[in-house]
Amino acid sequence: MRVGTVREIKNHEYRVGLTPESARELVLHGHEVWVETGAGMGIGASDEDYKAAGATIQPDAKTIFDGAEMIVKVKEPQAVERAMLRKGQILYTYLHLAPDPEQTKELIASGVTAIAYETVTGPGQNGQVSLPLLKPMSQVAGRMSIQAGATALEKAHGGRGVLLGGVPGVLPGKVVVIGGGVVGFNAAQMAVGLGADVTILDRDPDVLERLGIHFESRAKTRFSNQANIQQEICDADLVIGAVLVPGAAAPKLVTRDMLKCMKPGAVLVDVAIDQGGCFETSHATTHQDPTYVVDGVVHYCVANMPGAVARTSTYALNNVTLPHALRIADRGWKAALAADPHLAEGLNVHEGQVTYQAVAEELGYAHRPVADVLRG
Repeated sequence: MRVGTVREIKNHEYRVGLTPESARELVLHGHEVWVETGAGMGIGASDEDYKAAGATIQPDAKTIFDGAEMIVKVKEPQAVERAMLRKGQILYTYLHLAPDPEQTKELIASGVTAIAYETVTGPGQNGQVSLPLLKPMSQVAGRMSIQAGATALEKAHGGRGVLLGGVPGVLPGKVVVIGGGVVGFNAAQMAVGLGADVTILDRDPDVLERLGIHFESRAKTRFSNQANIQQEICDADLVIGAVLVPGAAAPKLVTRDMLKCMKPGAVLVDVAIDQGGCFETSHATTHQDPTYVVDGVVHYCVANMPGAVARTSTYALNNVTLPHALRIADRGWKAALAADPHLAEGLNVHEGQVTYQAVAEELGYAHRPVADVLRG
C-alpha cells in the first residue's frame, strides 16, 4: 500500500503523522511511504531522515493526497485538505466529528473511509474499554493543562497573580479538576507536584476510590454534581475541564451563570475543547492567541495543546497508532477492521455514511453500523 503523511497546517500544529522510524517500519513491511517535504521539521526530523528510512519525499500535499491510498495525519483535515480526499482512500487521524458538522459533511461528501484515533478502543480495567490512541495525548494535555493554567494565572497574562505552589507563609493556589480520567489524573499529578491545593471531581465511585488511594492526603476527591462543582469553582484559582464522552460532544458542566461567583482573574482550562468543551463559555483558541476573558475569568481553550510539545507528543502518538497503521496497510482496511473489533470502533465515516453512533446522533445523520459495512 502507498501510505502518505503531510505537513500539518492547523495553526501552530508541529506534530506529524509518521516519524522516520514509523516510516521505516512501513517500508520494512513492503509498503511505499510518501512524505511531504518539511513535514517533520516540527519534531526535528529532516527530509533526509525520512529518505534514510526509505520514504519518498514529495513536493506538496496535493501530490500525496492524489497518490496515496492511506493518509496518516495527526489533526483533523482542514477544509483545503478535505477537498482533496476521495472515495476509496483511507484517512487515519484524529477527527472529533461530533462538535464539527462542517468537517463531517465534507468527509461524507468525499466518500473517504475515515478512521478516527479517538474512538479506537482497547481492553480496560474491570471490563471497561479504554481509548489507547487517545490516552498518550490525554496524558500530555493533562500535564500541560497545569503548565498552561499556571502561566495564565500570572498577572501579565490576565490572571490573578497566584503562584500555584505558594511560598512559606502564603497559601498555595486552589486547583479544581473536573473529571478523574486520564486527563484529570495527569493534571492532578502535576498540580500536586507543584504543591497546589487540589480537588478532583468525578461521578464514578470506583474512579474516586482509585484517586483517593493514589493521592492519599495530597489531593481531595469529591462526587461531581452541579452543587459541588459550583461550590468548588467559586473558591478556585484554576479549574481544569477534563471530561470526555467517547466520540460525543462534551457535556457543559460549568454554565456562564456559574462564573459569577468565581474570583476575578481565575482561570479555566478546557481540555475537552476538541469535543466542543465542557464549559458553556468555551470556544476553541490557538497557541498563537490562547486565552480570552468572559466575566472576568480567563479561558484557555487551545484545541491542539499537545502540538506545543510536538516531539514528545508525536513519538508518544506513533507508539500507539503505528501498530494499527501496519495492520491496515498489510491487510487492507476491511480485513483489518473485521479482525479487530477494537479497531473497528474507529470507523466514523465510510463512503458517504456515518458509521459511529454518537456522531450520527449528535449531528442528525442516519447511522450505518460498522458490522453492516464489513458484511457489505
